[in-house]
This record gives sequence, C-alpha cells and structure tokens, in this order.
Amino acid sequence: MNTDRTGQIRSFVLRAIGDHPKDIIRLTTEQFGISRQYVARILRRLVTEGLVTATGRTRDRTYGLRPLVEKVLSYELKPDLAEDQVWREGVVPLLPELPRNVYDICQYGFTEILNNAIHHSGGTRVECAVHVTAISIGLWVIDDGVGIFKKVKNEAGLEDERHAILELSKGKLTTDPQHHTGEGIFFTSRIFDRFAIRSGELSLHHQEPGGDWLIDVPGDAPPGTAIKMEVSRDSTRTIKEVFELYASSEDDFSFCKTRVPVQLLRYGEENLISRSQARRLLARFDRFREILLDFAGVNMIGQAFADEIFRVFCSEYPQIRLYYINTNEDVVRMIRRAIATLTASELPDTPA
Repeated sequence: MNTDRTGQIRSFVLRAIGDHPKDIIRLTTEQFGISRQYVARILRRLVTEGLVTATGRTRDRTYGLRPLVEKVLSYELKPDLAEDQVWREGVVPLLPELPRNVYDICQYGFTEILNNAIHHSGGTRVECAVHVTAISIGLWVIDDGVGIFKKVKNEAGLEDERHAILELSKGKLTTDPQHHTGEGIFFTSRIFDRFAIRSGELSLHHQEPGGDWLIDVPGDAPPGTAIKMEVSRDSTRTIKEVFELYASSEDDFSFCKTRVPVQLLRYGEENLISRSQARRLLARFDRFREILLDFAGVNMIGQAFADEIFRVFCSEYPQIRLYYINTNEDVVRMIRRAIATLTASELPDTPA
C-alpha cells in the first residue's frame, strides 16, 4: 500500500479512536476496505511510536490516544495576575510546534478566558491545564469563583441560570460594559473545534461545525467555572475568518451578526408555544443587524411563538435581517403562516 494511503488510514485512526476505543479496527476496515490484520499492524506501530495506548487482550482490547503533555498550572487569583504572562511563561513551553493559525487560536482563547477568571470570577485560585495528543491541543481554565452562569444571571437580572446560557450564546453580553464588549466567550467558543463551560449543575457545549447544546449535571457541583477548549493541531480555521463570519463591512467589520440555537430556550421537554418564550428569545436582538435562528432539535413551535418572532418583531425592526435554518416541515409551516402579511422588505428567510 502506498505511503499516502497509509497516512490517510493513520490519520483516520487517530481521529476516530477517541469515540471508538473498542471497535476502531472494525470501523477502519469498513471505511477503507482493508483487512483487520493491516489495521492491527498500523495500531501496533502507533503504540510503538507512543501515540496510542492499548489495554486488554485480543477482542477485549481497548485503544486510546496517549497524552503527550499533561500539565496543570495553579495560580492565586489576584488583580496583578497577567494572562499574557501565564500564556508566555506557563503554557507556550508545553506546546509542540504548531501552525500559526492554531497557535493564534490557542493564544486568543486561553488569554480571553483567563482574563475573565481574573477579573470576574470572584474566586481565589485558578488552575490552567494543558493536554496535548497527536491530533489536538486541549486547554482548561478552572476557577473556584461564584460560577459564570450564576454571575450573569444575578448581574444581568435574568430569570435563572438557563436564561444566562441562552444570552451568552447570543454574544454581546457582559457584566462590565465599561471594560468588556461581551465578545470573548462568543468568539472563543467558535474558533475552537470543541468548547465547553461547566458551572453549577449546567454544562454548555459548542462544537464546530455544529451548534450549542445544554447538559444537566445533577449532584453536588464544585464551585466556580470550568472551561475546556480543544482544537485540532492541523485545523485550517483562522481567527480572522471567524470574526468576518459575524461581521459586516457596512459596520466597519464590527460584531453585528449572531447565530442563536433556539433549543437552548427549552426547559426539559417543553414545547415552544408562547409569546413570553419568544420574547425571551428576542431579548437584545436589536443589537445585531443579522440573526440566524438555528432550529436544530426543535420539532415544533406554536402559532403565538412564531407570530411574535416572525411577524411582530420583523414588523417592528425591518432593518434587522432574520434568517432561519434546520427547520422541519411543521416549523416552516408555522413560520410561513406568521409572515403571510409581511412586506418583502420585512420577510425573514433561510440564508443564501
């Protein structure tokens, strides 16, 4: 088998092994149409190279990525703690050689999140962890403060911590508008491949490409906030292209577009049917020029909910472009019913 083909198989194995620790051989044989013996030989080589771990025997064998770097740095949270110094002196020496775009992503995200912990967490200590494998860079920032969802809820006067998560997902939300724009968490979550915030009994995850989803974590939760950021070492994403995705040349490339996962509005299995739910979703929409509503995970909406968003809001703010994606037939039917009386300039639509 030629070198390029072998390289493709190795890359596939390394990327898939985390989700398929027990059936990676079967998965790879089906993907490439090759023998189990050949895949097993590649896995043995990866184990020898120190990139993969193997435990158990024969059919009970489990594979995984071997951490090449695992380091936790601990600091006292004081006003004079400088995030750029922690990055330069603590994190950078632990990183392998990276493409410039990946290095920039790591620097931007780590310093943004650590700055938030220093100035807003209300904690006493922060731990910064670095986790490197053959395919990815993982960065953690964990503080012992009040917790980001609780802090946003209290200082922004929101109903509960779930409401805080919904507002964070929109962007432009800050508890200190004199010193911060509210863009840091929004853009950090979108420049990394995977991003997660754990605070209290709630966990918010974002994955690129994809969207946001909320997880309940019942039981006694540790104090503070834990944020995980992960990016592939060969990612081609750049900070510039992500910023441009949510900017407009008409506004000097300022942050004027957002994408809102509508499912974050739901509590448990409840349906989205009321005007009060719609108004909660619409809060702060007037700060943007374009809004993309992502209905992934939403199977139905009520007439009042649709009317408040797609007729009332669009009529009141015709200068704001409202788009929608990932809608099933039932949701589209309700939207079309709501917009039947709108003029052409007011109509929302799917993005071009």
